Amino acid sequence: MSTTAKGRHTKLLLAADGAPRPSRNDAEDAVRILLRYAGDDPAREGLADTPGRVVRSYDEFYAGYADDPVTYLQRTFEETDGYDEMVVLRDIRVESHCEHHMLPIIGRAHVGYLPDKRVVGISKLARVVDAYAKRLQVQEKLTAQIANCIAEVLRPKGVGVVVEAAHQCMTMRGVHKPGVTMVTSRMLGDFRSDPMTRREFLNIIGKPPGEPV
Repeated sequence: MSTTAKGRHTKLLLAADGAPRPSRNDAEDAVRILLRYAGDDPAREGLADTPGRVVRSYDEFYAGYADDPVTYLQRTFEETDGYDEMVVLRDIRVESHCEHHMLPIIGRAHVGYLPDKRVVGISKLARVVDAYAKRLQVQEKLTAQIANCIAEVLRPKGVGVVVEAAHQCMTMRGVHKPGVTMVTSRMLGDFRSDPMTRREFLNIIGKPPGEPV
């Protein structure tokens, strides 16, 4: 097993606090408890397979805990014929879960950076977004993590990240306000210090100056 594979396997075996992760059977038993708490019978026909389905869905929802976003940005390209303009990937689908209620956060992310001699494959930017999104999150932290990772690994002249998302913890419960979208941004380097660079990025992603981000 390679070093990378070993690291990934270790992450799957351990929770974030370093404690062993519960077994699949333990997780399914926990779902049965929640079904009983909701007032239903986990043994009835319609729910008999639900614990297994829920745990398998968790494997997808929270796959980011087994991912190291840094690895996606480590392979870069310098043969760009001197390209030094902004690189932007718009409308990256975001599927995350609120860490307060474990309800979905659904939206999109716009990621841009100003290269300093090196560029990265555009699919890698989307993978960085997914790696952080597929964890329990708050949107502000998610936005900062994406921008900080790109800045630290690629060392570009600047990074801009804007995330727009709807939070089901606001629409399905609590204040019950459907149609509300939260917008967060993180600007680093030239995107923060140079108004023209910031304006260009916002125009590219469809957020003209004067519109809140």
